[in-house]
Amino acid sequence: MFTTRLNRLSPTFVVALQESSAIMKKNNIYIKNMVCRRCILTVSNIFKGNGVTPLSIELGIVVLSEPLPKEKKDLIRCQLEEYGFKVIDDKRKRTIEQIRIGVIEFVRHPEHQEKMNLSDYLQEKCRKEYSALSKLFTEMKGISIERYYLAQKIELVKELLAYDELTVSEIADKLHYSSVAHLSTQFKSQTGLSPTQFKQMKERKLSPLDEI
Repeated sequence: MFTTRLNRLSPTFVVALQESSAIMKKNNIYIKNMVCRRCILTVSNIFKGNGVTPLSIELGIVVLSEPLPKEKKDLIRCQLEEYGFKVIDDKRKRTIEQIRIGVIEFVRHPEHQEKMNLSDYLQEKCRKEYSALSKLFTEMKGISIERYYLAQKIELVKELLAYDELTVSEIADKLHYSSVAHLSTQFKSQTGLSPTQFKQMKERKLSPLDEI
């Protein structure tokens, strides 16, 4: 889909767009394990504490107006690692992290699911064909994107059950399951428990998003 949309534009505009994108990418810093808004705040504080104000920060990517000097980049890298983050230099690993973050965003913001499916969302986010993304993810993570998506979705169900603010039926509706039975079947296949059994447990173990 992404390639198809580019083909609709004039060749001159496409070249200019690609050149601009290439320049911006040189000033991007890709960071592993950014999975929530608190992560964005922490990373922002690290950069600003070193006298660097990013143009923008989103999950997994910090965009700068110009490249950092090596000494400052190394200092920021060390400070990020103190908080469990990691600068990603390898292009393939950057793409994997973009996929991971894309899946988490898609799961955590159900409104995305009303507009498009997961494959289209990842194509838009990563600017690559889904077939290539799927192949790379499976090769490097040993699990398909679809199974990773399911694991993240079930983890969100576990969180909502643990908060005990919504019924199972309300959770199924919120996360766009076709029925409570569908949610229960997926949940039990992943956890070995029904949603009701999980809610009744005294200790409900939840996994950090970056460890799933």
